[in-house]
Amino acid sequence: MMPGGLSGLKTSTHIVPCFLFVELVIMAGTVLLAYYFEYTDTFPVHIQGFFCFDKAFSKPYPGPEDNSKAPPVLVYSLVTAIPTVTILMGELIWFFTKSPATQEKTIVSADCCYFNPLLRRIVRFLGVYSFGLFTTTIFANAGQVVTGNPAPHFLSACRPNYTALGCHSPMQYITERRACTGNPYIIASARKSFPSKDAALSLYSAVYTVMYVTLVFRMRGTRLIKPTLCLALLSLALMVGVVRVSEYRSHWSDVLAGYLTGGSIAAFLVTCVINNFQQTQPAVPPLQLLPPSQPALSVPVVALPCMESPLEKLSGPQTPRIPYTEVT
Repeated sequence: MMPGGLSGLKTSTHIVPCFLFVELVIMAGTVLLAYYFEYTDTFPVHIQGFFCFDKAFSKPYPGPEDNSKAPPVLVYSLVTAIPTVTILMGELIWFFTKSPATQEKTIVSADCCYFNPLLRRIVRFLGVYSFGLFTTTIFANAGQVVTGNPAPHFLSACRPNYTALGCHSPMQYITERRACTGNPYIIASARKSFPSKDAALSLYSAVYTVMYVTLVFRMRGTRLIKPTLCLALLSLALMVGVVRVSEYRSHWSDVLAGYLTGGSIAAFLVTCVINNFQQTQPAVPPLQLLPPSQPALSVPVVALPCMESPLEKLSGPQTPRIPYTEVT
């Protein structure tokens, strides 16, 4: 028995089966699909042609992704660590500052499992965030595979033999699959430009965390802390896109498409899936009706005096008035 008796408990018999057989299955499928997109050749990249001497794809090769000012390891670490730490700190502050009357009740599942509201909220918010992170990865990888849009440094990585291809005019379009003579791995990576996956993940993480901070942190003294933290997170996400463009790894259109993908997924999950991080409101107790045997209280009729206005005495002949009126 929990402290406070049965009034402090809420019973739910479907939370564990739903978590085990529905949510975990969906999460596992999402992770598996993201793995196949990222690390296997199950989904081949669309081979898109190019124009001879196209200046839009002739930027110098910037080197491997690890040499970038915003390498994937740093981006993935930030999009994982910052929201996790923020949500953990926010939930701990929320749990220890809320009064017991406004906190969620402990949930009992099948009279065997007790779920603390703090643990339940943390698992819920971080679980939805993780699902959205893998979903953003799938959307970005799917867009890159389907479009096969070349990066700004594509021709530097492709190294086409213009003489063998018979390029005599910049308007000549090359569609041959064996037009490139460079490293196949670098060429395949240079064909995955639209949308920018790093931009999508960074803005997804920033928007999700910003909405969490804005909707959950309602304590006094946070008028400057909240906007400062939100602007810092959004600035980091925007800097990732700027670095991608400045290093000739993505076009501006690729970065904007990535921002739209990540921001839309974050906004959808926050507003439609977890209801803006709001806790479950307690049900309003019904009004207690009096038993039929108990008569209703009767309100006595009170007679109030009627005050005669002095103006009425000056307005011509007066009619006799009833000195008292009855209020019913």
